[in-house]
Amino acid sequence: MDMASKTIERAMEIGLPLIRVSMISSVCTILALLAGVVGYFYGPYWGVRKLPGPPAVPFVGHLPLLAKYGPDVFSVLAKRYGLLVGVLGYFYAPYWGVRRVPGPVAMPLVGNLPLLAKYGPGLFSVLSKQYGPIFRFHMGRQPLVIVADPELCREVGIKKFKDIPNRSIPSPISASPLHQKGLFFTRDARWSTMRNTILSVYQPSHLAKLVPTMQAFVESATQNLHFNKEEDIIFSDLSLKLATDVIGQVAFGVDFGLSKPRSTSDDSMNDLGHQGNSNEGVRNFINQHIYSTTMLKMDLSGSFSIILGLLVPILQEPFRLILKRIPGTMDWKVERTNRDLSSRLDEIVVKRMEDKDRGSKDFLSLILSARETGKLSKNVFTPDDISAVTYEHLLAGSATTSFTLSSTVYLVAGHPEVEKKLLKEIDSFGPHDQMPTANDLQHKFPYLDQASLRSICLI
Repeated sequence: MDMASKTIERAMEIGLPLIRVSMISSVCTILALLAGVVGYFYGPYWGVRKLPGPPAVPFVGHLPLLAKYGPDVFSVLAKRYGLLVGVLGYFYAPYWGVRRVPGPVAMPLVGNLPLLAKYGPGLFSVLSKQYGPIFRFHMGRQPLVIVADPELCREVGIKKFKDIPNRSIPSPISASPLHQKGLFFTRDARWSTMRNTILSVYQPSHLAKLVPTMQAFVESATQNLHFNKEEDIIFSDLSLKLATDVIGQVAFGVDFGLSKPRSTSDDSMNDLGHQGNSNEGVRNFINQHIYSTTMLKMDLSGSFSIILGLLVPILQEPFRLILKRIPGTMDWKVERTNRDLSSRLDEIVVKRMEDKDRGSKDFLSLILSARETGKLSKNVFTPDDISAVTYEHLLAGSATTSFTLSSTVYLVAGHPEVEKKLLKEIDSFGPHDQMPTANDLQHKFPYLDQASLRSICLI
């Protein structure tokens, strides 16, 4: 008996662990089979789980509904879920095209606008450090792809520019038909024709001829420094007037006289004086230009139609057409300003078309001459298109040039050693009355070029 009991005890000691192991293995096997079955049946569902639809019955799916309603089941489901699918598709369709571009998570309707309201313009430098030199940013429904590297900007803006013909139109531009007729937002073959024409105008030889014009305005503007010895000079204002004067002469062939000393600017005459007083016409034109550009806000401080365009773009144009007829609204003010601005631009174009001795020194004259000789299609460059493309020079160049000049002067003023090197390089060029050529500007001021590029990188 003792031998038998010992044998049984030993068998139990050996068998129990084997039984436990086999039970655990069996349980794991059963769970794995269940997971495989569930994964097999619900794997296809996982890929479309975010799409609305009726609850699916295990194994049979929606076959009971098909058996109950027949082929009409799809019309029943479309009535119930179609509107929701359409709304989701409308709001998320733009996102789908840039979903692989890194960027912050976008909130429904408002996108990343709360981040912009919280951090201001400095947000983009923060995002570039977090997501790299190329990232996406959602202005409401509309995604923007931001390029935050100088070399990549050169690649996109110059080398690859011809490969980006159809740009999305931001809601502020949608609220301003004047700005839609320029080159930047023209589309398809019309864009290619306009672009090739404008590029042919701005050849290096033509740009070199503009140096004396710029030099003349710089010399005129510096007289303000002597004229206002007892007053503080706001350099940002002076640089804006200087840039506007240069672009006005180069693009329109018009001397706005903004940067001249007061004694001479009061006597300046130009083509904008259709109200009888030329100076009053210039001031009105510039004020309207400033108001029109400052209203192009891609945030929640713009007009109601612009805000609506950021959130629900399909409703922007109907509301703009209504609000622009209600006096006192911001859309009404913007509409009046753009209409007056357009009439002034059209007047400039008409006067220049009638002038047979206009020459070919400015952009407007070059385009009109090419149009009259048949080198350009009159269907592509209508008078409206010509005025819009010409005005685009002022829109794109005045504020950006002024900001770059002001920022460079500000940064240099904070580094006396850089200022000394710049002055030494400029003074060593030659006498103060010696005018640099385009070749001189490109090759004889290397330190000034480096300082300018560094300032652009910092701002």
